[in-house]
Amino acid sequence: MNRVQIRSSERALSVGTWLIVGGAMLYSVLTVTPLMAAHTPAEWRWTAPILPLVVDAAVVIVVRLDSVLARLGGHGGAWPVALRWMTGAMTLALNIGVSALAGDLVGVAVHAVAPLLLIVTAEAGLAYRRALTAAVLAVDSRERAEEDDRERKAAERDLNRLRAAREQREHEAALAREQRDHEAALAREAAERQDRIRREEQARLEEAERAEREAAERREQIREQQQAERERLEREAAQQRELEARQRAERERQDRAEQAERERREQERIERERAALLAAGPPPEKLPEEQARVTVQAAFAAGVPVRVAAELSGWSVGWASARYQEHRDALATAAALGR
Repeated sequence: MNRVQIRSSERALSVGTWLIVGGAMLYSVLTVTPLMAAHTPAEWRWTAPILPLVVDAAVVIVVRLDSVLARLGGHGGAWPVALRWMTGAMTLALNIGVSALAGDLVGVAVHAVAPLLLIVTAEAGLAYRRALTAAVLAVDSRERAEEDDRERKAAERDLNRLRAAREQREHEAALAREQRDHEAALAREAAERQDRIRREEQARLEEAERAEREAAERREQIREQQQAERERLEREAAQQRELEARQRAERERQDRAEQAERERREQERIERERAALLAAGPPPEKLPEEQARVTVQAAFAAGVPVRVAAELSGWSVGWASARYQEHRDALATAAALGR
């Protein structure tokens, strides 16, 4: 059994124990409260649930602390045992009290189920937790032993590798010494050849330098000619760019003037349409829908308020407002498509 399975078993035991404890506590409070109320003065009957709650609180303390001590491998001594059995006996006595006083043996047996289950669960849970703690300690010991064995084997492997590496280094050092001696002899021969080649190369370099100087002089002449040609082309390109900039500025000025003229004419048209709409006044009766739509569109283009557009068309303000919203949406869509 590995550590994960043990932890899963501990969680199952803990969840089951607390479910039994919670159910027994609730059942105990509901069973004992009528007994306490029947044996308490009328003015103090509101205190009837206190005693079962106190006894159940002692049960919770016992179960919780026993689980912690069992998990840590400790033992609380005789007092925790006495507290467990005393709370169990009290819970049993209080639960079967009503049935026992009435001489109802079936009721005694039925009401004894939850307290007895709680007592046995507390004892069995303690034993289970101690057994699980022992199992965890055994798993830890086994894992530590396995880890120690792995570390020992790893140390032996490392030592063997170090020995092999040291022997390899010594062998390589011997080969390196032989290689260095051989290379030194080769280097001396190569140095002699290099000296001879260097003298020959020096003569060739002097000849090449003379040829290079002549070529450099020719390249300098060509470079000066190319530089003069580039300067001429750059002057011409600058003049062309300046001419294009002036032409572009003139076109932009003309475009702005034409745009301003179009805006002025559009504003005059809007003012004329608005004046015509306002001069027409409300119709004597509701206009047909097509004519009303044309009137509202003209009012929207002229910037007339919605209420005035409704009066000019003879339709409701809501209908005119809806047509205004349609025109706004159409303008927004056209602007988005234009971007």
